[in-house]
Amino acid sequence: MSSPQVVTPVEMLADAKKQLGFPSIVAICGSTRFMAEMAEAELRETYAEPRGNIVVKPGCDLKTPHPLWSDPVEAEALKVRLDELHRSKILLADEVLVVGDYIGDSTRTEIAYARSLGKPVRFTHPAVDPDA
Repeated sequence: MSSPQVVTPVEMLADAKKQLGFPSIVAICGSTRFMAEMAEAELRETYAEPRGNIVVKPGCDLKTPHPLWSDPVEAEALKVRLDELHRSKILLADEVLVVGDYIGDSTRTEIAYARSLGKPVRFTHPAVDPDA
């Protein structure tokens, strides 16, 4: 008698995306100093053949002043929340695209997280791959 197969939530998510016929989901990572480059990468990934990719990327640049994060205490709490949100985007994604020619601590952590999940990681500047 064989024991039942345990299906993880990550496997269930991958199966659901496949059954729904989702295009690939690409999570864009990188320093927010590269927000313009991320927007260009989003455009190119969305346009990609054969049918485009769903793209998720950072939605806030805390280095650019904004009323939503003008209070330093609230800004620090928001950073923690946004980091958690971005990890969820990486978990949802089929692959990760790292944008820019600089890898800081946050991006390095995101790359390690993606790789720990078995996600392929591409780079706009392959020379910055911490594992190259």
